[in-house]
Amino acid sequence: MSHSLRYEVNCSILFTEVPLLERPAAAADAGFTAVEFWWPFDESVPGDRDVDAFVSAVRDAGVALVGLNFAAGDMPGGDRGLVSWPARSVEFRESVEVLVGIGEQLGCSAFNALYGNRVPDLFPVEQDEMALTNLAFAANAASAIGGTVLIEPISGASGYPLRTAADAIAVIEQVEADAGVTNIALLADLYHLAVNGDDVDRVIADHADRIGHVQIADDPGRHEPGTGELPLERQLAALEAAGYAGWVGLEYTPSTTTADSFAWVPRARRTAAVADARH
Repeated sequence: MSHSLRYEVNCSILFTEVPLLERPAAAADAGFTAVEFWWPFDESVPGDRDVDAFVSAVRDAGVALVGLNFAAGDMPGGDRGLVSWPARSVEFRESVEVLVGIGEQLGCSAFNALYGNRVPDLFPVEQDEMALTNLAFAANAASAIGGTVLIEPISGASGYPLRTAADAIAVIEQVEADAGVTNIALLADLYHLAVNGDDVDRVIADHADRIGHVQIADDPGRHEPGTGELPLERQLAALEAAGYAGWVGLEYTPSTTTADSFAWVPRARRTAAVADARH
C-alpha cells in the first residue's frame, strides 16, 4: 500500500550539523521544497533583526515554510510549551504576534501550540483554564492570516498531559465550544501517538477530519522510517484515503547523517509546486 503525500523537513531536528539559518538551504539542496521549524529563536520575543534573518533564510532558500511552533520555553531543558503555564502567559501571547507576522510574510498557516507540562503546586484545572484562554487568543490571531492552531500529543515528557489524540481533541472541542473558533486542529505525530500506546489506526479512521498536520518518525529510536517497526507507509496511505492532503513532516533524529537518512524518500516525494507548497 503506497501513498502520494509529500514530505517536508523539520529543520529544528534535522540538518543540525549546520547553523539553523543554513538549514532551509540544506533542505533545498537535498531536493525538498518545504520545511517546518520549532520556535527558531532563543527567546520568546526575538528582536526584529533575528526575525528578519529567519524570514530571509527561508525565502532565499526558495522553500516554503509549512509549519512553525509557537514559543515553547527551553526545549532542551525539558520545557514543552507555554500555553498552560500561567506565569508565562504574557510571554506566550507576545510570541503569538511574532509568529503570525512570520506566517504572513512566508505564507505559513500551520502553527503548533505545545500545551506545556504540569507545573508543581498548581491545580491542573488552573492550567487547563489558562490553556483554553491562550488557545482561543492564538486561534483568533492566526485566523487573521488564514492560519490554523495545532494541538499535539507528545511522548517522552512525563509532565505533559496530552498523550493521546483523544486528549488533544478534548481540548480542541472545548476551545471551539468556549470561543467559537474553528481554526484549531490535531497535529498527528504518528511516532508520539504510537509510543504513548494510542491506537493510531483508530485515530486515523475516526478523526482524520480533525487532523491539520502530520509528522512521522519510526520506533524504536525516533529515527527515519524503515529503522523501526511502525507501519508508517500503511498509515499514511490510510490518512490519504481518509482525505488528508497536507504535508508530512519528517521529525526524526537521523540514525547516521541527515543526508543518508533521506535515502528512503523518493525524489518525487520531496517536491511540490510552490503554489501547492503554500497550502
